[in-house]
Amino acid sequence: MQSEPIISVKNLTKKFGHFTANDALTFNVYPGEIFGFLGANGAGKTTAMRILCGLSKPTGGDAYVAGYSVKKSSEAIKKRIGYMSQKFSLYEDLTVEENIRFYGGIYGLKRKDIMNRMEELLDRLGIQSIRHQIIRSVPTGWRQKLAFSIAILHKPVIVFLDEPTGGVDPAARRQFWELIYEAADNGITVFFTTHYMDEAEYCDRVCIMTEGRIVALDTPDNLIKWHQCNTIEDVFIKLARNRE
Repeated sequence: MQSEPIISVKNLTKKFGHFTANDALTFNVYPGEIFGFLGANGAGKTTAMRILCGLSKPTGGDAYVAGYSVKKSSEAIKKRIGYMSQKFSLYEDLTVEENIRFYGGIYGLKRKDIMNRMEELLDRLGIQSIRHQIIRSVPTGWRQKLAFSIAILHKPVIVFLDEPTGGVDPAARRQFWELIYEAADNGITVFFTTHYMDEAEYCDRVCIMTEGRIVALDTPDNLIKWHQCNTIEDVFIKLARNRE
């Protein structure tokens, strides 16, 4: 028997003037799942994620995240989630340790808990030696792993990752995914947006978006089989061509 969804989206619509960024999106995400939101830049992925994070209001429809409506309880949602974006995750003029302490405070953790979790994080990532190093001097791959670890420092039920591996080399991306699998194994639901087609095959289920609409949603294997393709990238190209 399938558990109740931790994210439930029904007819979610977002318009900016005459432009429809999200067109009646409907889907569920279940606890502990790695859910991939796949699409080209401009497909509407980030707009939908911002609504689910309580950062933007929908024009129509509704969504529930951890049991709270995005229309009525955005502040309650923010306390129960983690968030990491490609463009801004860490303060570059602060040290590794200062970033951890700062975000721990933002998440409302007690000082003792911040210190304990910081030591655990530094040990797990093997970066004790750079704890006093300014972030801008830390290699990109390490920065991404640190940003993700900080995003789940407060042990949220869901973490939203908005194209977090952009600009990261393939080896660092694989290491980053090891952290995602570990978080999922610990019961954290992972909502992941990406335009890297190969990353979609690491997800439990994939939602493919084009032009603000969902055009496919299933496991990677089922999508590949159903559309008679060899890879998710082939599936995406086939679906995109069908909409032209």
